[in-house]
Amino acid sequence: MTQFAAVFPGQGSQAVGMFATFMDHPEVARTYAEANEALGYDLKALTLNGPESELNKTEVTQPAILTASVAAFRALQAAGAGAPCAVAGHSLGEYSALVAAGVMAFADAVRLVRLRGQAMQEAVPAGVGAMAAVLGLDDEVIVKVCAEVSKSGDMVYAANFNTPGQVVISGNAEAVKRACDAFTEQGAKRVVPLAVSAPSHCPLMESAALRLKDELEKITLSEAKLDVYVNCSAKPLRQVSELKAALIAQLTEPVRWVQCVKGMQSAGAALMVECGPNKVLSGLIRRIDKSIAVANVNDPASLDKAVAQIKEG
Repeated sequence: MTQFAAVFPGQGSQAVGMFATFMDHPEVARTYAEANEALGYDLKALTLNGPESELNKTEVTQPAILTASVAAFRALQAAGAGAPCAVAGHSLGEYSALVAAGVMAFADAVRLVRLRGQAMQEAVPAGVGAMAAVLGLDDEVIVKVCAEVSKSGDMVYAANFNTPGQVVISGNAEAVKRACDAFTEQGAKRVVPLAVSAPSHCPLMESAALRLKDELEKITLSEAKLDVYVNCSAKPLRQVSELKAALIAQLTEPVRWVQCVKGMQSAGAALMVECGPNKVLSGLIRRIDKSIAVANVNDPASLDKAVAQIKEG
């Protein structure tokens, strides 16, 4: 058996019709039934049929991606893949990772991420915040430029360290624009404004973090059964108090995805299996280190292939 880590995607991986060929799998069907009951509406029908405008609402997108990701992980486990040596999720995906590690009940997680989406949307009025992807500059340059162009009450921050040479920035819209202009002058290969409704992973999300903290107090959490590499520090954690603090910090601090991947690789993960819609993380992982094998689980064929890769080891 190949030692593998399970990784879980964040917001932006959704699409109407995702998992259409996977819905008949018993574990997938069970997971969507649980989500429907927890949310009080038919998430499965919305996932399959849309409309896209509804699926793309943050408070719907987050439960939809979480449900698909947990369903894929359960299918992988049912197929005899064995336990991963570690888990990690990108942004929202951290909640899927916590469900996989036995920290949080799935029904609690799906309700919690709905609230998370609502809180993020309400923390910053539409048009006030912005995010952009910066390609082709060193991390240090991006952090320095963000600090230089920020002004009191008009700030921009490095928010996602996705790969070497790919960093997402987040903050007040005007500050993000100033930073993008500066990055172009610094020689960035590309600067791409992102179509998002909330500036994630920066201090503008402080009010959302406080709401999340209050909600977490109402949920029973358990010690992780395996290492969870958390976004805000890239450290492997298992203790409830540390994991809870990391979830709260995640909203206002950057996602250190490069460090998470390298940490799991150093811990022995020769293969990383992305559980959930699309293949965004697989692409990031390849750009972080081409020596890491990747697999996906998002339909019956990819499930079979992933299990074969694990068992080949």
